[in-house]
Parts: sequence; structure tokens; C-alpha cells
Amino acid sequence: MNYLAHAFLSNNNTNLLIGNFIADHLRGNNFSNYSPEIIEGIYLHRKIDTFTDSHERFKSSKRLFYKDFERYSGILIDIYFDHLLAKNFSNYSTIHLKEFCDNVYTIYSESEQLLPKSSSNFLDYVIKNNIYYEYSSIAGIEKVLFHLSHRIKHNVMLNDSIAIFKLHEKELEDNFKLFFNDAVKEFMKG
Repeated sequence: MNYLAHAFLSNNNTNLLIGNFIADHLRGNNFSNYSPEIIEGIYLHRKIDTFTDSHERFKSSKRLFYKDFERYSGILIDIYFDHLLAKNFSNYSTIHLKEFCDNVYTIYSESEQLLPKSSSNFLDYVIKNNIYYEYSSIAGIEKVLFHLSHRIKHNVMLNDSIAIFKLHEKELEDNFKLFFNDAVKEFMKG
């Protein structure tokens, strides 16, 4: 799962949300600069990643992209699953997607002094381009994949994977629903 799903699975807990957001920008296990609650969010992020990578519906979704994008299939499914969450957000939340995104951006911005430099730089990009909300449209996903293609510098155009997504959209949506229901049960208990 990508950033939108991680934010959603933080269950409206500010510290978990911050830890979950910065986790991809941190290496190792020395988090002494952070409160125990933010550290819990960092570890939550890692647990979500482990859960995701081992889930059969995630793995079967990745296989749909192996022919042309095997090396990037995990990243693509992370992003496409965020798209499917955004597209179907009202199935998982009583809050409208736009309001959820605005609330999350506000929390990130108000906590910017806690963010590592790389997270702060990424946050600027996320907010400026309203990335979480843009996940709801194919055009938004195409833009995200285009920018990601230029960041990874491996002469691959990830936005070309949209044709595969469209071809298998029903299967991917079915996989996502089963996967995300399991993720919600696992990480939003109580």
C-alpha cells in the first residue's frame, strides 16, 4: 500500500500518522529523536508493509504486471491499491476523501518540525500536487507514475502500466477489496 492507505490505517491517531508517514524516509532502528507514540507509527508502517507483501491478493495482483513491469510490480500495486482506496473511499469512511486528505495534510504540516528533511521535501510535493486526493483519478495516477518514473531513472515509464491496470481493473478491484478488508481488520482493531 502507498501513502493514502498508510494514512487511513493510522486510525485518526496523529502520532501514528506522523510515524507512518516518515517511516519510508528512515533507516535502521535508532529512533531516539522521536516520542514512543511516533515510534509506534514507524513500526506500524513496517508491519503494514510486511502484511501487504505477504498477502496472497497483493501477490496475485503483482503477477498481472510481471510481463512488462516485474521489477516495479510491488510499487505499481501499492499505487493502484491507493487509487482503488481513493476511488472507493466512501466504502471505508464516513468522511469524504477530500476532507480526509485536507485533515491529514494539516496534521503533517503542523508537525513538520518532527519530519526528517526528506519527508519534509516529499510533503511539499504531496501538498502542492494534492497527491492523496489525486489518487482518486486515473489522470492523477498517471501523473504520479510519470513523476516516479523520472525519479527512479531506470529508463522505464511506469505510467505505461495504466493499460495493464485498465485491462485487469475488475480483478485488481476484487483483490483490493479482499486485501483491504483484511488490512482494516488487522490494523484498525478496537
